[in-house]
Amino acid sequence: MTGDTQFDVAIAGYGPVGATLAALLAKRGLSVVAIESQPEVYDKPRAIAIDHEGLRILQWAGLGGDLPDLIGHHPGTDFLGVEDQVIRKYDPQPPPFPLDWLPTATFIQPELEAMLRWTIDRAGAVRVLMPCTVNGFYVGSSGVEISLQHADKRAEVIKAGYLVGCDGAGSFVRKRLGLELEDLEFDEWWLVVDTRLKRETELPTRCVQYCRPSRPATFILGPRNLRRWEIKVMPGENPEDFTDHGRIRGLLAEFADVDALEIWRAAVYRFHALVATRWRRGRAFIAGDAAHQMPPFMGQGLCSGLRDAANLAWKLALVIRGGGADAVLNSYETERKPHIRELVATTKSFGEVIGELDEAKARQRDIELRNELARGTAITVRQRYIPPLTDGLIAMVGAAAPAPAAGTLFVQPRVYAASGDKVRLDDITGEEFLIVSGNREAQDWLDKAALAVVEKIGAMRLVIVPGTPEEPVAGNVPTLVETAGLFTGWLAENKADIAVVRPDRYVYGVAANAAELNRLIRALGRQVFAEEQRP
Repeated sequence: MTGDTQFDVAIAGYGPVGATLAALLAKRGLSVVAIESQPEVYDKPRAIAIDHEGLRILQWAGLGGDLPDLIGHHPGTDFLGVEDQVIRKYDPQPPPFPLDWLPTATFIQPELEAMLRWTIDRAGAVRVLMPCTVNGFYVGSSGVEISLQHADKRAEVIKAGYLVGCDGAGSFVRKRLGLELEDLEFDEWWLVVDTRLKRETELPTRCVQYCRPSRPATFILGPRNLRRWEIKVMPGENPEDFTDHGRIRGLLAEFADVDALEIWRAAVYRFHALVATRWRRGRAFIAGDAAHQMPPFMGQGLCSGLRDAANLAWKLALVIRGGGADAVLNSYETERKPHIRELVATTKSFGEVIGELDEAKARQRDIELRNELARGTAITVRQRYIPPLTDGLIAMVGAAAPAPAAGTLFVQPRVYAASGDKVRLDDITGEEFLIVSGNREAQDWLDKAALAVVEKIGAMRLVIVPGTPEEPVAGNVPTLVETAGLFTGWLAENKADIAVVRPDRYVYGVAANAAELNRLIRALGRQVFAEEQRP
């Protein structure tokens, strides 16, 4: 490539993952262009569930004040066996919520996407080309040259420092880069039917997985009057036959009074379990459905794409503007691929429980799962299935395993703002590195070399203490007062006095004394800036 790049980052695809990535990058001062082939937001719901980490990421993207009106409370899920008895269940996680947001919520995708795009447009920091198609691109050593075609057939070539393909399951970017998909061997056709309630009718008060060999199905309570059914297409049935509304109404009649329902959307989907073998080639990356696809049984498809965006955004900013080494960008795949592969495998196992078609095996499954519930050994909180990071830009014990707390999510307590209002921590700190302690003395542990790293990475030093906002606060490090002891309890649980937290709010590591803290921060500096390894 010759000439200067026009943009720091180009994003192919402006769905919720691409738009979130664009918002996070622009918030960090990067120049961003988003390219989308469709002229407007798709007007039918697709993703319907989101977890607290996804909501926290959307908070960073600027939606924090709007989200409460866009989401609904997820009431928990019951798995019903052959005889419609509860064989497995997942209950809502009780408060206090570790990230302040509902641990699991539901939403209507067109509404959320429209609000996200409106928020980005209002900020005016992202150039959006829509409708516009990526026809080709060349990845060079200093940037990416991208060939576009606008709706009026006008051709354009733009240049960017990096390209990220957020262009869905059929990703042009992934295919053009030659990145293959690993098949985790789940391939089933399911009918997805979204309905609106026309009037009150008797329906389950919790979400339901109907684990019936005769016809496995899922029922989901969406926000307001949205109700969804996912119904398995059985062996020998033709997916094309499930486009007839009479056939669809007949299937719904097994679960509800169809006269009380208005069909909003009905579509047959092929559920896959796929993970890209590579997520980066030079200055080009893939994210979201372009990098992984999973069945919907845990509601983690969109959440996983949002995690991709959050993970990649701060690393691109660190490398482009903060002097970070290129190796930082390699940690995107190192961290996200094992995480998503485990999550896809777990989701696949859920699908195998729900979709068992052999009645004898299903009855045996029911016995085993009911016994687990009776013994109290069954996991009943869905968030426990979400794995931590196990490698990458986190503190490690040797090369074998993460250090204590490293790779786990950092909590988001409510704290008192200067106005006296109770606000979420991230709304005060932003998404930068944090050196956060539960007492002022721990901040004095930093030696000269560690302080130099802290300054170089732009970390915010912070003390969070329990109490009331009227209490006097002294010291040269900002102190916040939390409202419910969430952070104080987190420190005690992890036997630590101070934590080093990444911009995406995964914990780099924790320390209980000065030697541990300074060693931790020096290791972080070596990883971020690829400095020569020193003992």
